[in-house]
Amino acid sequence: MEGHAMTRYSTILLLLNVFLFFASCAEEDGYTTDPRTNFEVLWKQIDERYCFFEYKNIDWNAVYDKYSVQISDTMNRYQLFNVLDRMLAELEDGHTNLISTFNISRFWNWYEDYPDNFNAVVHKGYIGTEYNIAGGLKYLVLRDSIGYVYYGDFSTLVGEAHLDEMFLHFRDCKGIIFDVRNNTGGSLAYSERIASRFMPEKLIVGYIMHKTGTGHNDFSEPYPIELEPSKRIKWLRPAIVLTNRSCYSATNDFVSKMKMFSHVTVIGDKTGGGCGLPFHSELPNGWSVRFSSSPILNAKKEITEYGIDPDIKIDIKESDQLNNIDTIIEEAIGYLKKKTAGATPTVTSGEYINE
Repeated sequence: MEGHAMTRYSTILLLLNVFLFFASCAEEDGYTTDPRTNFEVLWKQIDERYCFFEYKNIDWNAVYDKYSVQISDTMNRYQLFNVLDRMLAELEDGHTNLISTFNISRFWNWYEDYPDNFNAVVHKGYIGTEYNIAGGLKYLVLRDSIGYVYYGDFSTLVGEAHLDEMFLHFRDCKGIIFDVRNNTGGSLAYSERIASRFMPEKLIVGYIMHKTGTGHNDFSEPYPIELEPSKRIKWLRPAIVLTNRSCYSATNDFVSKMKMFSHVTVIGDKTGGGCGLPFHSELPNGWSVRFSSSPILNAKKEITEYGIDPDIKIDIKESDQLNNIDTIIEEAIGYLKKKTAGATPTVTSGEYINE
């Protein structure tokens, strides 16, 4: 995470949240499994720290009334967990989880009602088994001299040397496809590191806000997130980013950045969203909870919690899948062939890969 404005500011927010959390814990009673106490503490933590109440039009007081009557002194821990799980689901937030020793609550509806737009069997037909591996990147050259890289998890390492090797491998390609479908997120540092390789100049790529009080609308002014172009090999030729609804959190952040660059086109389905920086805390019974507490905005100061639309919307056709064809990859290949017709790849000073 070194050297990135976003990461530095995330660290500041994390330290601030930790301080506020322990300060508030000093006012709470100690360990207890009492259902009512744990319900009240969780509801209050969300009430004071969650960041998307107004954006999602959530009446948290009404949620309290709905679930408070379901709490009883005689309920066991499993029954309590289920009630708290349903209460948190009212937030419709994939960054919100209740974590016990026996279960983890989760909200997956942000992608479950959408087409998959990714088929692992069909995908294997495109990359085979002879692809190169650099950290979390799998890459090779497809037909028509088009580079292809699949990055399936922003939690897997992508170092600067990995990116150098990948772009050098593509030096004779007119364009590349960067596929992040089914990538549900991970490290914002990797989002910044990869995006910086496509940047022609320093830019404000987004904004972040933090809670300044316990009110639902108590936020700081948006703090700009600046990103500088990498000083190593960059890709300034045409590029495609492939997305589907299972692109979430850090992947959503990556797509938000990439859409800013004129030589990059996003093709596929709307991303899953998830633009709230999570906050972690604990209930009196020892269960952990995390939820979105600091909204990250795009460069236009828009909230992308519900996802980012592609430049070209396309789904995988069922008929194509039956014939082992990935409609989205084929669309990207066709787009790049038209975009780069007649172009001759050049390398400038051994540092930049340009049009």
